[in-house]
Amino acid sequence: QVQLVESGGGLVQAGGSLRLSCAASRRTFSTNPMGWFRQAPGKEREFVAASSWSGGFTSYADSVKGRFSISRDNAKNTVYLQMSSLKPEDTAVYYCAARSSGSYYYTGVDEYDYWGQGTQVTVSS
Repeated sequence: QVQLVESGGGLVQAGGSLRLSCAASRRTFSTNPMGWFRQAPGKEREFVAASSWSGGFTSYADSVKGRFSISRDNAKNTVYLQMSSLKPEDTAVYYCAARSSGSYYYTGVDEYDYWGQGTQVTVSS
C-alpha cells in the first residue's frame, strides 16, 4: 500500500508559478512510476505529467509542455511538479498518482494504482 500526500497548491495570478509536492509513504518509492493529473469542475480527470521510476523518462500533456516540469527525489520519497507561466485554464484539483511497477512512464488514469487526495490550484486572470 502506498499513501500519497500532495501539498503546495494555492491561489496565484496568471503568469505566476507554483511547485506541487507529493510525499509517498512507501520506502520502495524509487520503484514506482509516478504521475500528475488534474480535474477541473465538470470535466474528467486528465493527464498532466509522468515520470519513470528513475526519472530518466518523462512525458507531458501538450497543454503544459514547456511550462511544467516533473521531477523526483527518491531519497525523499517525493515527486514534484514545477508549474510556471500559469494560465486560468490550469485551474483544477491536482492529483498525484503512483503505479505499483513498470519501467517507463504512464499517461492513463487507469494505469495507476494509488492516488493522493488532491490539492487545489487556482489561477486568477
